[in-house]
Amino acid sequence: MKFLYLIWSNLKRKKLRTSLTLLSIFVAFLLYGLLCTIKEAFTAGVSMAGADRLVVRHKVSLIMNLPVTYKARMEGIPGVASAVHFTWFNGIYQDEPKNFFGTFPTDPETFLAIYPEYRLKEEQKQTWLKTRIGAIVGRSLADRFKWTNGTRIQLKSPIWPRKGDGAWEFEIVGVYEGAKKGTDTSGFYFRYDYFDEARARGEGLVGWYGVRVKDPDRAAEVAKAIDDQFANSPYETKAEPEGAFMQGFVQQMGNIGTILIAILSAVFFTILLVAGNTMAQAVRERTEELGVLKAMGFTNERVLALVLFESCLLAAVGGLAGLGVAWLIAAAGSPVPAMLPVFYLPHHYVLIGAGLVFALGIVAGILPALQAMRLQIAVALRRHA
Repeated sequence: MKFLYLIWSNLKRKKLRTSLTLLSIFVAFLLYGLLCTIKEAFTAGVSMAGADRLVVRHKVSLIMNLPVTYKARMEGIPGVASAVHFTWFNGIYQDEPKNFFGTFPTDPETFLAIYPEYRLKEEQKQTWLKTRIGAIVGRSLADRFKWTNGTRIQLKSPIWPRKGDGAWEFEIVGVYEGAKKGTDTSGFYFRYDYFDEARARGEGLVGWYGVRVKDPDRAAEVAKAIDDQFANSPYETKAEPEGAFMQGFVQQMGNIGTILIAILSAVFFTILLVAGNTMAQAVRERTEELGVLKAMGFTNERVLALVLFESCLLAAVGGLAGLGVAWLIAAAGSPVPAMLPVFYLPHHYVLIGAGLVFALGIVAGILPALQAMRLQIAVALRRHA
């Protein structure tokens, strides 16, 4: 570290070139951080899926409904612990299409038992069970609209009009937290009995089921038993593990991982060329100075280390700054909560990014460093003469 001033002075020799290289590295790692955040937003449901849970939907399409009576029949199948139903409500707040969020009528007690990642205080749970128009909301949704317990709101649904063509009225009775960082806390859940009684059409129908199995190792077997139970009926089903169901949604947008790797590979290859060229030019411009350092007693290994450290410092300043800004942007919250409810930069991506920063510094500087190490004193000083 005692040569840090010398290294920093070398970087300041060509300020414009150094600044442009730093900016290029900064943008590359800012892009890396944001792309990793978006990837996590799209795949959070897959990582949070329970190994002991199935999703049961209509065999033809998710938009087609199933009878509410299927709940009792599924719970009678060997291997099924419990089942809960959901329906896509498509609630809109304050008549503004932009105020869209996931809204689902369900059975409160069974829902909270099957999905323990949604943490609701016991007193709020009891209030929900006693309040017919009660609803619970996720922390991020509550923060978005400044809702608190006791807040009364109205929603309209283009799919499920209320009898009398009026707005649906709800009272916020609880705010649930996520058990893990990737838990979606943008949801709005209310009581199915209130929904079924007040809707203008479709009584007795639900959208899909979440099913908890007793033994996760038998999930595929239980899924087949469920489908066999309702085969050749007017409402045939397709049961699959929750992770596979979530993965199907992600794959509709393409292979996010492959897209991410392709973009970042192109970006980092370009930045590697830029940083490598910067270091090569810096070494060529300092040929005589390197010769003087060697004449003063600097070993080949020390010269190698100086050039490599200079390259790593250049990469670290730009790269870590880019990662830091990406983390701050992610920490500020999702720019489109309705589309990307989970929006954060996981720690392991930050660690991978830090590793890439120093890998970039070493790879970009290794050839110029070897060139400097092999430079002969007589050759270097003769060029100066």
